[in-house]
Amino acid sequence: MASIQNPILPGFFPDPSICRVGDDYFIANSTFEWFPGVPIHHSHDLVNWRLIGHALTRQSQLDLRGIADSAGVWAPSLSYADGQFWLIYTTIRTCGMGRPFKDIGIYLTTAKDISGSWSEPVVLNSIGFDPSLFHDDDGRKWLLNMEWDFRKGRYRFSGIVIQEYDSKSQKLVGPTTKILKKENILCEGPNLYERDGWYYLMLAEGGTGWNHGISMARSRNILGPYELDPQASVLTARDDATLTLQKAGHGELVETPAGEWYLAHLAARPLKTSAGKNPASPDKTASAEIHAGHRCVLGRETCLQRVEWRDGWLRLATGGTKPQSSCDAPSQSGGGDALVASSGNRETRRGVAATLCDEGIAAIRDGFDSLRLDLRWSSLRQPVAESWLSLAERPGWLRLRGGDSLFSLFWQSLLARRVQHFKFTAETHLDFSPTHFTQMAGLICYYNTRQHYYLRVTHDDKFGKVLGVVLTDDGVYDELADSQIAINDWKQVFLRATVDCERLQFSASPDGKVWQNIGPELDFSKLSDDYGSTLRFTGAMVGMCAQDVGGTHVIADFDYFDYRPEKS
Repeated sequence: MASIQNPILPGFFPDPSICRVGDDYFIANSTFEWFPGVPIHHSHDLVNWRLIGHALTRQSQLDLRGIADSAGVWAPSLSYADGQFWLIYTTIRTCGMGRPFKDIGIYLTTAKDISGSWSEPVVLNSIGFDPSLFHDDDGRKWLLNMEWDFRKGRYRFSGIVIQEYDSKSQKLVGPTTKILKKENILCEGPNLYERDGWYYLMLAEGGTGWNHGISMARSRNILGPYELDPQASVLTARDDATLTLQKAGHGELVETPAGEWYLAHLAARPLKTSAGKNPASPDKTASAEIHAGHRCVLGRETCLQRVEWRDGWLRLATGGTKPQSSCDAPSQSGGGDALVASSGNRETRRGVAATLCDEGIAAIRDGFDSLRLDLRWSSLRQPVAESWLSLAERPGWLRLRGGDSLFSLFWQSLLARRVQHFKFTAETHLDFSPTHFTQMAGLICYYNTRQHYYLRVTHDDKFGKVLGVVLTDDGVYDELADSQIAINDWKQVFLRATVDCERLQFSASPDGKVWQNIGPELDFSKLSDDYGSTLRFTGAMVGMCAQDVGGTHVIADFDYFDYRPEKS
């Protein structure tokens, strides 16, 4: 029997929402401050997955201007009913340690075709985050939320609430009912399933860090009361620091055509770095103490576990509660390669998908020879637009116009892809002629505005065109003066980042053949959820960017971008 190898979606793909239509499986994930929002992967066998697009591609669907690091799109929920796809998503506008409020928008968008286009969003409520939509057998629809309580002296996670949604009027109707509350336990990500006359409520529990897990409750009535599962957790890694998959939690269920059940969930694979305890970390749990020095540079990834129903409750097929690095694939897989789609667009999308490479191949090169960006690329807080990015003005090159600084929450000219391997090399060829110190462009290893490493070309008043490393470490900006070299006589500029687990070394070349190191070896593991003084929920990215804080929108051209993973 074939096996499923975890993670099925490596790198920054957290909060998976899974659904099946016929022989087709789809997974949607959180994207936080990155655009486009909510990537969608497709599979026929739960083993092989391919990115086929994004749900939120327009600013009218997703306005991320000014939102904080790790805010934005949290935990989308994808479902299929009544001949169409339904996507519930949250946009977080205010979050962070010490802030009692979370300004939230919860939205619903639909599509007849998984590849879109998706409708303009319907505003639902803002009572809490991680919502889902349950389609009952009687045709009624219900929105589930965790409820956020900002009041002084109250536990912020105040329980799970439910309210009916009227699809004809496109609004919530009737009372809001609290169906479950666990005292002083962080519960979120509610999902409902109906089976054998029971409504099963699946919950993400314990926070999305080292203490994460999945628990369940059930009721004969959708509005409760709900009884808790006698087993405290269906899935968790909190009690075993030796597991490859840590932070396991936030899951959704899918049933195969043959009646087999699988649990899609997030997990993270930590590097055991030489760093000690991070004293500034806001995570003070006992699990965090055990994991001192462990950092998850690839972020929270998507995994699958085979599950079974035993004595009226959900259990891992392997027994126990620990996430496994592999599990048996379904005994029967779907045939053919047709997506669930309207026939008029099916062939076009299939052709686009055929040009994509699987994430596990030896090298991924983008020569920017197409007028359409590869689906792997993401931008920060704004959609790709001709005002700052062009694939046509210089054919075969990616052109960026300098935007805000790397600290900006608004108009950055930055294009990046997820880091999906512990060892890799990223390389690009830059054509850039800065005339002022306010103009910069180059290769970036990025986590957020407070944490990034940047190999950039700029202009120096004394030396002219120079190359060097600048960085921001937990919000503190630094220019590594010893790394700066004059490159006025370089006819070409090639830039490279070589990452070996926690070690990052930048290098550069005037011809693409002879390379020299630029700056010292840097700690790549800091580009993780587990470093710094703020809560972080994303993952490391690598890409290209350009800044012009003087406002002249200087042009930087990139000939290609190579991402070459190496065996760990």
